[in-house]
Amino acid sequence: MNILLVLIPITVLLALGACIAFFWAVDHDQFDDLDTPKLLPLLDPPDDAKPEDPPA
Repeated sequence: MNILLVLIPITVLLALGACIAFFWAVDHDQFDDLDTPKLLPLLDPPDDAKPEDPPA
C-alpha cells in the first residue's frame, strides 16, 4: 500500500509533463503541415545540389 504513495505522484508528474510537451508542440506549430514531410523523400534534389562522391 505504501507504493501508492510513490506511484501516484510519479504518474501525476508524467501526465503533467506529457500535457506540457503536447501544448508546447501545438504552440510551436509542430502539427500545421502533416502532408509535406512524407512527400519530401520523393522530391528530386535541386539542380545546384552537388552529387555525393561515389563509394570507393
